[in-house]
Amino acid sequence: MTSSSNSNHPDTQINHTKCGTVSIIGRPNVGKSTLLNHLVGYKISAIANKPQTTRTNIRGIVTELSTTEQNAYQIIFTDTPGIHLNSKNLLNRTLNSEAVAAVEDVDVIIFMVEALKWTDEDEFVLSRIKHATIPVILLINKVDRIKEKERLFEYLQMVSEKRDFKELIPIAAEKGVNTDSVINSLVKILPQSEFIYPEDHITDKSVRFICSELIREQLVLNLHEELPYTTAVEIEKFEETDNLVTIEVVIWTDRKNQKGIIIGKKGETLKRIGQGARHSLEEFLMKKVMLKQWVKVEENWQNNPRHLNELGIISNREL
Repeated sequence: MTSSSNSNHPDTQINHTKCGTVSIIGRPNVGKSTLLNHLVGYKISAIANKPQTTRTNIRGIVTELSTTEQNAYQIIFTDTPGIHLNSKNLLNRTLNSEAVAAVEDVDVIIFMVEALKWTDEDEFVLSRIKHATIPVILLINKVDRIKEKERLFEYLQMVSEKRDFKELIPIAAEKGVNTDSVINSLVKILPQSEFIYPEDHITDKSVRFICSELIREQLVLNLHEELPYTTAVEIEKFEETDNLVTIEVVIWTDRKNQKGIIIGKKGETLKRIGQGARHSLEEFLMKKVMLKQWVKVEENWQNNPRHLNELGIISNREL
């Protein structure tokens, strides 16, 4: 997928460029996708205040051409599924393995935590990068919610003793507070290299994939408790004209009674999901969208490698 470059400078004859890969890891619901979307400047990763919103590694690309103050750089971020302790089914195990695999063969690891919190899952994530020899930057997110700043100083002291972090950077990803410092720190670390992607690319994912994520985001936002995690979205038709995009999707769930909950009384829940999804899709695609949805049942799809492969959650090489 492409977009206009982040820079207004048309000169692409660059002699000194920096380029590198950065994985963003952390437990579920610490703000990894929010950070990625903010840095890229587009919503390419689903966001919801619930765990397991991200189900596959999503790359976001930030490119800046050279200016009088700095050389050009390209940072390829990978937003990973939240690493969690409970791996009850193939889907959960796949999410964990996706996240862990993302820290291999990268230049920098960003480890995100939430200010004033350190959970068993945070400790588990830290254990997964214990032997990493590349720089690890610790981002402390949601600092805007901390009123007593002395508590934050105490917390920073505590986490700084967890390992030898390259830097500790307090941020508020949702509001973009101090995210410039993240970019500046990364640019200092990244190796000199030619760009991997064209300068106008913002992700390696297809438009179709991002649309499915935006629809699934509405499932997470509109369904309660554990139900969103037993659902998946599969786009069966995607047709685009100059003025209209027609999208037909199947919402998969693993039990018949859940199908009724997703549809809701007189179809109200499914209608609400569709309205929210259509708004996000039209904002993303910048066109009118005709969205058609069907709800289907496949028992135990979360443990079905074939189905996970069709949904893009597990690759053929892992089958």
